[in-house]
Amino acid sequence: MTSEELKDRTKRFAARIVKYVDSLPRRISIDVIARQLVKSGTSIGANYRASCLARSKAEFLSKLQIVSEESDECVYWLDVLKDSGHANAEDHDALRAEALELTKIFASSLKTARSSS
Repeated sequence: MTSEELKDRTKRFAARIVKYVDSLPRRISIDVIARQLVKSGTSIGANYRASCLARSKAEFLSKLQIVSEESDECVYWLDVLKDSGHANAEDHDALRAEALELTKIFASSLKTARSSS
């Protein structure tokens, strides 16, 4: 997958997260979780794009680490929604699967980038 394809994929994921959050019921507890999910879900693409413009390997690795952490955080918040009984099963499962896949992609990329010197 090219960097442009990954930029597009992370942007599509962010849009799906926003739509999903907008479909959740309005409650104080859900609003707190929803904000965290939107922040982490949109941060993936933004920080990946920033990593592509990194001025040094250290900056690249730092941004890619953030991307990996944010994608994993999405999995966490999606799990909290499901465990609390507030997740739409079909949408949730598809988003969780994509968040897991993005986490694996970025963790692998990070490992590769760290080992190549």
